[in-house]
Amino acid sequence: MKEKAVVQGFANNLDWRNRKGVFWHVIFQASTIVGIITLITLIFNVIDSAFGYVAYEARVDPDTLTMNGIPLEEQSKEQLVELLQSTLSSGAYNKLNNEKSFEDRSREEVFQVIVERIIRPKVVRVWDLWPSLTQADEIRATVAQDFPKAELDFVSWLTRDFVTRPQTSEPLTAGVRTAILGSLWTIFFTILLAFPIGVGAAIYLEEYASDNWLNRVIQTNINNLAGVPSIVYGILGLAIFVRTLEPLTSGKLFGLVDLTTANGRTVLSAGLTLGLLVLPIIIINAQEAIRAVPRSLRNASYGVGATKWQTVWSHILPNAMPGILTGTILAISRAIGETAPLVVVGASTAISFDPSSPFSKFTTLPIQIYQWTARPQAEFQSLAAAAILVLLILLLSLNASAVLLRNRFSRRF
Repeated sequence: MKEKAVVQGFANNLDWRNRKGVFWHVIFQASTIVGIITLITLIFNVIDSAFGYVAYEARVDPDTLTMNGIPLEEQSKEQLVELLQSTLSSGAYNKLNNEKSFEDRSREEVFQVIVERIIRPKVVRVWDLWPSLTQADEIRATVAQDFPKAELDFVSWLTRDFVTRPQTSEPLTAGVRTAILGSLWTIFFTILLAFPIGVGAAIYLEEYASDNWLNRVIQTNINNLAGVPSIVYGILGLAIFVRTLEPLTSGKLFGLVDLTTANGRTVLSAGLTLGLLVLPIIIINAQEAIRAVPRSLRNASYGVGATKWQTVWSHILPNAMPGILTGTILAISRAIGETAPLVVVGASTAISFDPSSPFSKFTTLPIQIYQWTARPQAEFQSLAAAAILVLLILLLSLNASAVLLRNRFSRRF
């Protein structure tokens, strides 16, 4: 009887554990499904805003800009430059020529200037992708009735020109080239600061540091710094890099100050600030990767007479590198999407020239997206959606490069 009771209790306990396992399996599966649905909804919402019909009116009719009977679209570069010179004021023309000489511009670039400065198309109505596909006839009727002088085109806001054009105040001619270059410059200096220092600190803490109160305090502070809000790092960057180290970050120390420099509010300051932001994350992930290398590998190295540094350099680092690069990928992914620290450090919200050095003014893709989404016009919401797609593509490209590099360093042990 006692044995039967024990068997029955075991069976009941097993059934209960199985039911509990099924319950949590359903919970985890539901969480995954909700996450996938949310991601798909987000991506669809972005794509829906990046394409669709646009109704616009030209402030100056292109047909009135003929020269010697030649339509604007067929005019040569020299004729287009002559048209600009005769239409714009001397001050406006000279400013454009100083930014980039018209002799160095291609015909397409000069034509783009004419569109921006003379024709100046004005967007009067924007439709998202879904209404454009399902209500095309109603849209055409609305434009014919409400905007008889407007032209209606199906527009992809994400184009090659959008990626290669600088920022402008006109939505139809705006681009993100300056923001892309600013993001790449900034991330370059972020990696340059955070990666070697982070890996070096992780090696010291795991392989060389003794277990005393000072090192325990350092480790605790590193763990705490990983959770500090990013705006705090922005304030720190403002105090240290923008103000205290202004001679260095503005280029004055090297005699490289020019009109594009903004008193320490430069690419270098932004990159160093983001480097501090991701440094604790890189240190913690690198420590975990180093800690995961088997102790037997270290002992084998010491057994053949290798020194401490030879063991670290030739055995521990190569085997920990995949984990270190994984942590770096996550850290850089966070840095490339940051906005708050860069706003504090002094990122420009409106800038038309590309950063040409570490001491240049700058903007980044998240700052550009923030600036466009803050505007009430629907066309700028579409521009922001296209910029979000560019940011995602850039982020995925950088991550893919890092993953390939990580796989190259992967070793079986």
